[in-house]
Amino acid sequence: MPLKHADSMPALKALDEDRSSDDGSHGQAPPMSRTESTACFVDFSDDESETKVKPHTGHKKVLVTGGAGFIGSNVAEYLLERGDDVVIVDEMNDYYDIRIKEGNLAVLRQLCPDRKRLTIYRGDICDENFMLDLFEAERPEWVCHMAARAGVRPSIQDPFVYIHSNIRGTTQLMELSHKFGVKNFVFASSSSVYGGSDSTFFSEDESVDNPVSPYAASKKACELLAYTYHHLYKLNVSALRFFTVYGPRGRPDMAPFKFIDRVSRGMEIQQFGDGSSSRDYTYIDDIVDGVVRAIDRQHKYEVFNLGKGSGTSLREFISLVEKHTGKEAIRRLLPDQAGDVPYTCADVGKAYQLLGYKAKVPFEEGIRRTAEWYRNVYLKTPSISEICPETQANGMGRAPSFAELTRHHGVVALK
Repeated sequence: MPLKHADSMPALKALDEDRSSDDGSHGQAPPMSRTESTACFVDFSDDESETKVKPHTGHKKVLVTGGAGFIGSNVAEYLLERGDDVVIVDEMNDYYDIRIKEGNLAVLRQLCPDRKRLTIYRGDICDENFMLDLFEAERPEWVCHMAARAGVRPSIQDPFVYIHSNIRGTTQLMELSHKFGVKNFVFASSSSVYGGSDSTFFSEDESVDNPVSPYAASKKACELLAYTYHHLYKLNVSALRFFTVYGPRGRPDMAPFKFIDRVSRGMEIQQFGDGSSSRDYTYIDDIVDGVVRAIDRQHKYEVFNLGKGSGTSLREFISLVEKHTGKEAIRRLLPDQAGDVPYTCADVGKAYQLLGYKAKVPFEEGIRRTAEWYRNVYLKTPSISEICPETQANGMGRAPSFAELTRHHGVVALK
């Protein structure tokens, strides 16, 4: 992945360079309406936004939870490329095939062989002993919390695992972050919190007290808890409401990957509803840019939408997939699904003003890049192309919820 721009980029250093100060020593632990293809748009001037909080420009050691996943691994890649140190923790659950996650970690290790700059841990963020040992060993001052159970429909089938991973996991991390003096805590929320809002633009200012799925409810709960930790302990927190992220290395349960894969293979795709539903699909590079901008700016407590700022109808989406795969889609028409919202569209004005965030990749260009990656990388990588997409993250091939968790006593690092 090419090095991206960032106005807060610290001085670069070679990937194989060790930090002279990283000698393994640490201090003592502290005490415990709309059109189909353009449902909405945001018009920004060409002038740079005036952000109220200036970016931190020095070197960082960033804990990235969920770092083997789609967004987490891309954020970690960006941070390593610009010279930061990264600590990854991921439980490597089987929401989708762990070979995909192992592949993401392999990309990062190839990029950064230096184990002092990139440390990878396997473990559950809800495991108190495991995470305490990790914080004591690594002392991250910046936390990028991307780990979560995702998916609206699976959360309806099995809500308990979402409460465990999302609510308990986020609370555990904030508890450790305030005790260990973390400078900035950034975490993934979701556009799902807007539920059935009939607003033209989904704004951070509107009430989101009526979630329509356990997944959305868990994300809203995390936002509320985050404010509590800011209020009680002055923990700097930014909650990022992502709008349907897609792109190369994307999750196999997401429509962009599923449609490109199934249309390319001449298999049937499921179209829920009449095709008029609309989503604000956001390309991964734009999301990473927004995440890093939030990491670099120590806002006291803010919620930000990160989206493209314009919607694409399902009907047009399928048409673009057909265009860039060169295949005609075989569609199976189905009724709307419980828990789904009819449309999403981000008002990204606040993120522009306070983070300088502005999405740059149009949806068609993003689909073109993703289809190109599918042909040239995915299909040519046997370890992942042999995975059956039909069993990924759709209620099959996924771990059920459980009452008793396997505990990791001590920290186990990947080699």
